Amino acid sequence: MSEIKVPAMGESITEGTVSRWLVKEGETVNQGDVLLELETDKVNIEISAEESGVLEKIIRQEGETVEIGETIGTLGAGTGGGGGGSGAPASQPATEQQQAAAPAPEAVAVAVATPPAAAAPESSENGTKTASPAARKLARERGIELDQVQSKDPIGRVYQEDVKSHNTQPPASTPAPASKAPAAPAIAPAAGGSTYAKPVERQRMSRRRATIAKRLVEAQQTAAMLTTFNEVDMTAIMDVRKRRKDKFKEKHDIGLGFMSFFTKAVVGALKKFPTINAEIDGEDVVLKKYYDIGIAVSAIEGLVVPVVRDADRLGFAEIEKSIADLASKARSNSLALSDLQGGTFTITNGGTFGSLLSTPILNTPQVGILGMHKIQLRPVAIDAERMENRPMMYIALSYDHRIIDGSEAVRFLVTVKELLEDPESLLIEG
Repeated sequence: MSEIKVPAMGESITEGTVSRWLVKEGETVNQGDVLLELETDKVNIEISAEESGVLEKIIRQEGETVEIGETIGTLGAGTGGGGGGSGAPASQPATEQQQAAAPAPEAVAVAVATPPAAAAPESSENGTKTASPAARKLARERGIELDQVQSKDPIGRVYQEDVKSHNTQPPASTPAPASKAPAAPAIAPAAGGSTYAKPVERQRMSRRRATIAKRLVEAQQTAAMLTTFNEVDMTAIMDVRKRRKDKFKEKHDIGLGFMSFFTKAVVGALKKFPTINAEIDGEDVVLKKYYDIGIAVSAIEGLVVPVVRDADRLGFAEIEKSIADLASKARSNSLALSDLQGGTFTITNGGTFGSLLSTPILNTPQVGILGMHKIQLRPVAIDAERMENRPMMYIALSYDHRIIDGSEAVRFLVTVKELLEDPESLLIEG
């Protein structure tokens, strides 16, 4: 028998949450087969079988928090068939007749969880729903029929979170007959004195969303965060993209977007103002002599910030390819820890969602973050006598005032603006 342990997942990660087991107790697995998914603060990790055998026991259920090195299950030698709750020992293999006679573990669990009068409920699935062990246990404790629980799983399997969010009254001491009408929902008094039901749905935060919430609050409570604003005339960049995008695409097989221009401009400004490419360590300021730029990307469970490494050494095409690859990984939930660690400065683009102006929150321990916004035609005074409609973008720099003075932050943002309004200079300054 071998133990299934939570592997080390990076120096900044000490625990995770069992997202879902992909193998049931008693099932046979081969070496390298994925046993379960583990959700961490940053990425989801698949844990595979280190040897072939039978999954004898699941120790930590779905939804439970586990620590690095903790044993979460056991894997035994032998051949399983999904029969009993654990694989039969190799010295005493079960016969085919015994396996056929023994009830499946799912059927046993559901028979306990469901009162006899409601053992065969009418449902669209024409049968009993499949549920995780943790979900069956919780449903049994709360007196909930699994067929009444709405599942968020694409294949309809019920998990512990589904049971927790199921809106039901506490069970009575004696189960109600199947023919009895379901109890009416609880009625809450309204402010005006009348009573009526208001539908709600309670969802538990994923580990990643909870961590994002915690760190955003910590950033605001720890750093002396201020934001300064400016606006950029995007005419020159849009003209370059219009003239060069077809040849650029043909040569590099990637589109010429705005992010490469902004990344180059940020790197050029960081070289002039190195304190903004630093972090605070106790009473020391750590000035970083490299430029790993984090690009905020919207994923299913919230914003993640994968990092474009050594952005100062990359050309426009290399930056665009790196960003496209990282964004694709984020959307498919396949980012590795190495993709997320070690950024020195962050760029976030709220303009893709239509944001006109915002104050981005620091991605600690970084001390600066640049916010991009929607490009909008606005009347601009060209000189004392002329006005033109120009494509304008507001940009925002949030910074940690503990080590960055206001004048330094303003000059940094002005430098970014000047580099963007003169794109050819990016080849020199960036």
